[in-house]
Amino acid sequence: MLIVFQGETAITIDDKGRLTIPTAYREQVAGECANRLVVTYNPFEPGCLWLFPHAAWELVRDQVNALSKVVKAHRDMQMKLVGAAAVVEPDSASRVLLPASQRATTGIDKKAVLLGMGDKFELWSEQEHLKKIRQTIGEGEITQAMAELRL
Repeated sequence: MLIVFQGETAITIDDKGRLTIPTAYREQVAGECANRLVVTYNPFEPGCLWLFPHAAWELVRDQVNALSKVVKAHRDMQMKLVGAAAVVEPDSASRVLLPASQRATTGIDKKAVLLGMGDKFELWSEQEHLKKIRQTIGEGEITQAMAELRL
């Protein structure tokens, strides 16, 4: 079955650095994700972590690791994605502990935003999310694929 996460949820990170999985996603995380998520950096956006279902993560990890290590951009991606990856499992209260180093690096503190992005979640610091969501897509940034969408 294809896992599809969607939606935006304001999240509070507790004093111990735990994120409570929203009720709407708990069944999917418990069943289809086998109660295992992988949290790692988003290598393209500051202030954002990615949370993958474990099975989907393995595919991403293998693709990233297959990149040539003689190319600096590949090594940087491998470091940010694979090197920083942490497997997290929800406790009985549906909380996952986010690595302190990842929270500090991304600025994710008390208030955050969890986005369901199809095959994974994005966890944004509240400030970075506000900054990003307020940006509009300029005419010069529209790709051919975007122009063909029927919105």
